[in-house]
Amino acid sequence: MERLPDLHDYRDVAENYDRYLEVMYAHDDHHENFREFYLDLARKYGSQGVVDVACGTGAVLLYLAERGIDVDGTDLSEEMCRVAEGKAAQLGLKLNIIPADMTVFSSGRKYSLAIIARSGFMHLPTQELQIKALSNLREQLLPGGILTLNTFDPWPPMQAEQMRTAPDDYTFRLEYVNSAGNREKIWNAITYNPNSQQMVGTWKFEELSPDGSVIGERIRPLRMRQTTRWEMFLLAKLCGFEVLDIYRGYNGDREDLKDISTASKYRSNLIWILQRKD
Repeated sequence: MERLPDLHDYRDVAENYDRYLEVMYAHDDHHENFREFYLDLARKYGSQGVVDVACGTGAVLLYLAERGIDVDGTDLSEEMCRVAEGKAAQLGLKLNIIPADMTVFSSGRKYSLAIIARSGFMHLPTQELQIKALSNLREQLLPGGILTLNTFDPWPPMQAEQMRTAPDDYTFRLEYVNSAGNREKIWNAITYNPNSQQMVGTWKFEELSPDGSVIGERIRPLRMRQTTRWEMFLLAKLCGFEVLDIYRGYNGDREDLKDISTASKYRSNLIWILQRKD
């Protein structure tokens, strides 16, 4: 299956990724404590090595490495890996960061913990690719090893709104200062397809002069798949995992594994803790 370009493949996105995420997460994505959450998991499950899958520019990878965790990194985007390597070098860290697709990734060693933080798993746009990734990552784990990944409960009102979104129907997302020192606005146009469960669209980056006029514009594609809670249970079982825990956000709130009603109560960022079954 030929892979389509995605937002994170572009150098301009990778070079500004940390800058705009800082603004995004400060306002509406509730990611406080996410690094500490993964450090706790690494200390609990990662004694025989950790791999940060879809490591991006290294937010989790570098945080763990600085605190003495034996951790490797991998990401599909070579540009993201390049930025992560530069940040590691500045910190004096020598890390194994491998550009690779998580459906085929192998570093030649096995790990007791694999982390797919934030939305990395959701960037697999089909169920076929999700199954390939889960099956492959199971093989990169030691017996009894742990895989953690994120999804979010699909939210029908948002899905309905996105189903009406035209390709050029942009909504303002945020403003930040880019790597060139200029203000930049990000706009999203995202359409939801209920048959494929995919969110497909574009991000528009508008670079501004000091007087606020637009001096540059870049359009970058985005494709993500929404996975329902019970679909995730079935995928885990199919690919040789058992669901140990589900956390609702990074503050330690556990879900009741048998109670599906919470899916309608919360717009939840779900963090899944899966254990390899042997």
